[in-house]
Amino acid sequence: TKNKYLSVAEQTLQLIDTFYRAEENPLLFNETYPFNPNNVATYTVSQDIITKKRVAYLWPTSGVFSAVVALLDRTGDKKYEQLLNKKIIPGLALYFDSIRKPECYQSYLTCEGKSDRFYDDNVWLVIDFADAYRITKNKSYLNEAELIWKFVISGWDEKLNGGIYWCEQNKNGKNTCSNAPSVVAATKLYEITNNSQYLETAEKIYSWTKNNLQDTTDFLYFDNINLQGKIDTRKFAYNSGQMLQGASLLYKATKNKSYLTDAQNIAKSAHVYFSKETVRDEITYRVFHKSDPWFITVMMRGYFELYEIDKNTEYIESIKSNMDYIIKYARYENGLFYKDWTGSKTEKYKWLLNQACIVEASSKLSAF
Repeated sequence: TKNKYLSVAEQTLQLIDTFYRAEENPLLFNETYPFNPNNVATYTVSQDIITKKRVAYLWPTSGVFSAVVALLDRTGDKKYEQLLNKKIIPGLALYFDSIRKPECYQSYLTCEGKSDRFYDDNVWLVIDFADAYRITKNKSYLNEAELIWKFVISGWDEKLNGGIYWCEQNKNGKNTCSNAPSVVAATKLYEITNNSQYLETAEKIYSWTKNNLQDTTDFLYFDNINLQGKIDTRKFAYNSGQMLQGASLLYKATKNKSYLTDAQNIAKSAHVYFSKETVRDEITYRVFHKSDPWFITVMMRGYFELYEIDKNTEYIESIKSNMDYIIKYARYENGLFYKDWTGSKTEKYKWLLNQACIVEASSKLSAF
């Protein structure tokens, strides 16, 4: 029988295709289902002025890219490679800004004019293009990853002694969400190309992020530091999770034990902080909460990476327990998933990214 997690991944991708495809262009997606005429993106810097019938921004769209890459990786099924080449990547190309240099993907469609360009939006794409290259050996994916990396690293300067900004149009602070995934991206590019410059850069970014944004009391990561040196102490799952993945990848690349120690410390602490035991129908589950689904999914990448090294099944078992719980208790009748993984709150408008991350998480989990 087909692995149940893989079945959930494939079904959910099908539902995204059914419910989120934009009518005006089959290469694009809507931000929410049902379509929300008053939807305003709260995660962009500039005022959101595009009010006509609007498609999804780059960030949730790139989540679908991650989802399809994860399914391709797990199944090796050529139909997912075709989906990438015929729909997903041509759709992403509509966000590509070749006018401002370095070139990169902007937060909204380029045909609508200039919009914000985020270092973190782009670094998530570097990671996916690098993974797509690793799976398919299609050189165009690597070229794209290296091209956008130039934009990502252009966000580094010596204010605060280093670090990458969050948004090109709003350089008032440096965020874990732009630096931690840059460690992952640079190490992946090093693995593929063997170019030691990528590894040096990854180590430099890792060291800066650890020195400036880690909470030394529990090894987890704060959100950002502004140019005045004030730290925003909120903790999100993806920030600690990307440093967990970065440390694991750096350990694999360098065999430096301190990276493995860091990874194991973060893993243990994040598990306590972001998940809790939940009893439902007399069964005890481990449910990740305190963060949005996509943030949790990105944290899971770190746990999967660490497992490859230390083979500790504890966290994998928790992720399975979490997935079993949301499959049972956090789904709508049409098969889409709640944003609230504890299963207590429903929403009228379901965000694309909260569905895309289910495809990624369950695809990856199906390997275990």
